Amino acid sequence: MAVDSPLSSPLGPPACEKDAKALQFIEEMTRNAESVQQRVLAEILSRNAQTEYLTRFQLNGATDRETFKSKLPVITYEDLQPEIHRIANGDRSAILSAHPISELLTSSGTSAGERKLMPTIKEELDRRQLLYSLLMPVMNLYVAGLDKGKGLYFLFVKSETRTPGGLLARPVLTSYYKSDHFKTRPYDPYNVYTSPNEAILCPDSFQSMYTQMLCGLLDRHQVLRLGAVFASGLLRAIRFLQLNWRQLAHDMETGSLNLKITDPLLRECIVKTLKPNPELAQFVRHECSKDDWEGIIVRIWPNTKYLDVIVTGAMAQYIPTLDYYSGGLPLACTMYASSECYFGLNLNPMCKPSEVSYTIMPNMAYFEFFPHEPNLDSTGFDFTCELPPKLVDLVDVEVGKEYELVITTYAGLCRYRVGDILRVTGFHNSAPQFHFVRRKNVLLSIDSDKTDEAELQTAVENASHLLREHNASVVEYTSHADTKTIPGHYVVYWELLVKDSTNSPDNDTLEQCCLAMEESLNSVYRQGRVADNSIGPLEIRVVKNGTFEELMDYAISRGASINQYKVPRCVNFTPIMELLDSRVVSAHFSPALPHWSPERSQ
Repeated sequence: MAVDSPLSSPLGPPACEKDAKALQFIEEMTRNAESVQQRVLAEILSRNAQTEYLTRFQLNGATDRETFKSKLPVITYEDLQPEIHRIANGDRSAILSAHPISELLTSSGTSAGERKLMPTIKEELDRRQLLYSLLMPVMNLYVAGLDKGKGLYFLFVKSETRTPGGLLARPVLTSYYKSDHFKTRPYDPYNVYTSPNEAILCPDSFQSMYTQMLCGLLDRHQVLRLGAVFASGLLRAIRFLQLNWRQLAHDMETGSLNLKITDPLLRECIVKTLKPNPELAQFVRHECSKDDWEGIIVRIWPNTKYLDVIVTGAMAQYIPTLDYYSGGLPLACTMYASSECYFGLNLNPMCKPSEVSYTIMPNMAYFEFFPHEPNLDSTGFDFTCELPPKLVDLVDVEVGKEYELVITTYAGLCRYRVGDILRVTGFHNSAPQFHFVRRKNVLLSIDSDKTDEAELQTAVENASHLLREHNASVVEYTSHADTKTIPGHYVVYWELLVKDSTNSPDNDTLEQCCLAMEESLNSVYRQGRVADNSIGPLEIRVVKNGTFEELMDYAISRGASINQYKVPRCVNFTPIMELLDSRVVSAHFSPALPHWSPERSQ
C-alpha cells in the first residue's frame, strides 16, 4: 500500500518510507547530474592524485574537467594490461588507485582469449549495494504486493582463482554473492528469495540448480516473480526442470533429498525444511509429464507477476522462448552494470523489452561518451575528419544519437572505453536515458560469451587444417547463434572445396573440426561449455557448393552493391537462414568438451 510521505517522489507514490527515501535519492542525483559529475571527478582525481598512473600524465593535483580531458588519453584494456599484470603479480604500490586493490573482477569480455581482469576496491561493494537498493523501490511503483510473497531467482557463484600475487580473481556477481553485503543482508519483505544462501553459494552448478529449483517448487504458491541474471539463465533452469522433474517429485513425495546433493552445508539446510508432500509431487508429475510445456511457468508458479531477466542486447534473441514458457508474462530489465562499473537502472521496468532505457546514475562514476557512427572504422572515428570527435559529457548527449561509453572510476580506471554502444532515448531530469544497442565488435553470443569476427576467423582457420588430409578446404563460411535449443549453441555454415570426391571429409573429421573450433575460442566460451553448461556443442553445417553465391545474389537483389558486397560472418535474417538451411547437406557436432580450467594461462 502506498504511503503518503513528505518524501513523495515525482516518480510515483512510494510503497513505504524506505522506498520514499530511495526514490528521493534518485530524484536528487538526476536533478543535479552535472554538479554530481563534477564532484565525482574531483573526488576520484583528488584521492588518486599520487598514483603512478595520474602522476605519469602530470595532473599535478588538478581536479578540474578541462585539465583532466587535456592530459589523460582515452584508453582500452590493452593499454592498461601492463599495469594490471603488475597488480596481479603482487605489486601493491599505488599504481591505479590510492586505495588497496581488494580483488580482480573477471570480465565476460576477453583479451587474447583470456578474461579481462578489472581491479576493484572494497568500497565499490557499497556502491553496487546502493544501486541494488534502488531497484525494488522503483519496481514497487509498478507492481503492488511484492512484500506478500517471494522471488524465485536462479543465482550462482562461478569458479574463482588467485593470481600469482595472491589476489582473488572472480566474476563481479560471485564477489557480491560471497560478500557480507549479500550474505548478511537485513530482512526486507520486498526482497525475500526462495533459495537459501547455501544453495546460491554452492560452487557445484548441479547441486546449486537442483536445490534452488526444489525450494522454488516447495514455495510455488508464494512465488511472485522469477528471475536470473540473463534470459539464457532462466531458460536453462526450465530445461533443468524438464530433465530432472522425476527426481525432484520423488524428493517431495518422500521428504528425502537426492543423494547427489553432497555439499554438507547445503544438504543440512535443505533437509531441515524438506517434508513429505505427495500432493505437490503428484502435481509436478502431472504438469511436467505433458508434452506441451507452453505456459509452464504460470502453471507451476501461478502467482508470478513478471520475469526479472536481462533481455536487452544479445539476450533479446530469447524473448520468444521466454514468452512461450511464461504465457507472455512481462519481462522486467531492472539495471545496467558491468564488471568495470555499475551504471544505472530502468525507471520503467515493466515496459516492453524493445523500449528498455537505463537512466545513468551520476554518482556511480564519471561518464563520458564517444559519438559513434555505426558504419565507420572500428574505432568509431570518421577518418575523413582531421581530428577524432571530442568526448561528450553526461548531460550533453543528444537524444537519438549513439555513443560508446567511457568511464572514470573510483577504483582507478581513467577514461576507459567499456565497449558498449548506447542510444540516447531521453532524459529523466538532467540525467540521460540510454537504450543498450550492442557490445562493440561482438559477433556471436549465447550467454555471457562474446565472440568477435577475428576469433571466429582464427577458429575456422585452425579447424580447417584438419581438412588437408582430405585435400579439402573451406571456401566460405558464416555463423549463427542458435537459441532454439537449450542451451543455445554456435552454428557455423561451411562451403567446402573438395578436390577428390573419393576422399571427402567424413563425419569423424568434421566432428573433430567442430572440437578444434571450440578449442580455439576464448576462455569464457569454453567455461560456458565445460563448467556452466550454458552453451551447447558447436555445430558445423556443410552447405552445397554455390550456396554463398546464392547468398550474394539474394543480397544484390535487395539492393546491395556487387562491388562492396562482403559475406556476412554472422546471419540472423530469417530469409537468409532459410536459404542456408535449405542447402545443408550434412550437420556435425563437437563430440567432446573443449579444454578449460579455472586457472588462467600465464
